[in-house]
Amino acid sequence: MKNINTEPSVTENPLYHDTWTLLRKYRDVVWSLELSVQQVRKRFQLEYGSSIEDFLESIYVAGINFADSSIEDHARCIERSYKMLKLLDTSVELMRNKHKYGESYYWLLYYTYLSPQQLRNSEEIIEKLEPHIRDISHRTYYRKRQLAIEALGSVLWGYSSQETLDVLEHFFPEREDGTK
Repeated sequence: MKNINTEPSVTENPLYHDTWTLLRKYRDVVWSLELSVQQVRKRFQLEYGSSIEDFLESIYVAGINFADSSIEDHARCIERSYKMLKLLDTSVELMRNKHKYGESYYWLLYYTYLSPQQLRNSEEIIEKLEPHIRDISHRTYYRKRQLAIEALGSVLWGYSSQETLDVLEHFFPEREDGTK
């Protein structure tokens, strides 16, 4: 029987679901982005007979507008994906450097979601984590994974957990007239 008072898991909690989904898709997005960049480079070489860098330098010097082409549309899509990945990477680094458990959360997220090669199962992840988190059990791994995702979600989407709001209410109680 499920306890009614427990908080929803990361997969159920809408506040952190987006973070979990983003992490799960991270490797696929990185792979897709790398392929897209290679495809644009090859297509550009075929269509214009030069590298993108050489071509851009020449059109900037000549003052030519390169707008409204299919290559530009593809480049904008790549740029959006790159910005999303950069936001995630920056958020992970901020969490790693500023959160009180940031270093262990970083390694947990890295081996679970961010490393270039996906590990086969939690056994392999735990094995890789042992130099960073001593004596980690499966239960501890899953518990800390959820906490790491929540911490990263706080960086990505803002920190508005109910626990924090309760603490703020304790220090800044609302008056009877509705003001703080």
